[in-house]
Formats: sequence, structure tokens, C-alpha cells
Amino acid sequence: MKAPPVVQIRRLPHHDGLPLPTRQTAGAAGYDVCSAEPDFTIDPLERRLVRTGLALAIPLGYEAQVRPRSGLAVKHGLTLPNSPATIDSDYRGELMIPMINLGREPVSVSRGMRIARARGRGVREYGQLEGLAPKTASGYVRSPISR
Repeated sequence: MKAPPVVQIRRLPHHDGLPLPTRQTAGAAGYDVCSAEPDFTIDPLERRLVRTGLALAIPLGYEAQVRPRSGLAVKHGLTLPNSPATIDSDYRGELMIPMINLGREPVSVSRGMRIARARGRGVREYGQLEGLAPKTASGYVRSPISR
């Protein structure tokens, strides 16, 4: 079995003292990412890009996806306006998390607070076809896998 590719991470100077993205449990599907910003407050309906102090080198043929943390979304209305957010393999700048407060109260975000969850995904190639396979009565295309 082929080992999964590794995403290389570079710490930027303002990430000093913060943990690298970490899986909180063995069964976690993603890696928690922390804010590298000084403490701030995000008002209701305010949008903001939050610095992480990290730059990623994602292998060709893969992407990173950034998703909201469900606890922040449910408890405070703090989420990502575009979810999942995609980081392409050729992007080498700082990972910035777009956040929005959809709650009714301002939310304080502290430096080092876990604000989002990242995970890697393989990218499949898209190709032009002359025609699509016909739908079945259920609306799905039959394939050897679905039988």
C-alpha cells in the first residue's frame, strides 16, 4: 500500500509558540488550525481573514480543504463564508482562514484558539466526453461499483 503524501508546513515568524495543525483524536478527519493573530473580536455579520502563521506545500494532484469547527459554529455562529475553502497545490502564501460571525453577539478570538479544521484531498482529472452515460430509472448511472 502506497503511503499518503505529506503536506510540508513552514512556520512564519508570527506563528512562534503555537502548535502545528493537530488531529485532536485518532479518529479525527481533519487537523485543527489555530489563529496566529493577536486577540480580536469579530462582530455579528463581520467577515475577516485570520492569519495562521503557516505556509503549506501541498503535493501536486492534491488540495487542502479548510472547514469550520462545528462547536464554534453551533455555540457562537462563527463559521467560514465559503466552506470548504480550497487551497491549491501551487499556492505557497500564508494560510488565511476566512471567517464570518453569523451569531447575534460579538465573538472573541484569542491567539492560539482553534478556528478551523484542514484536511487533504486528492484531485481527480476532468476530461471531455462525447456524451454522458444514460440515467437509470432511479436517476443514477450504473457502474460496476454500484451493482
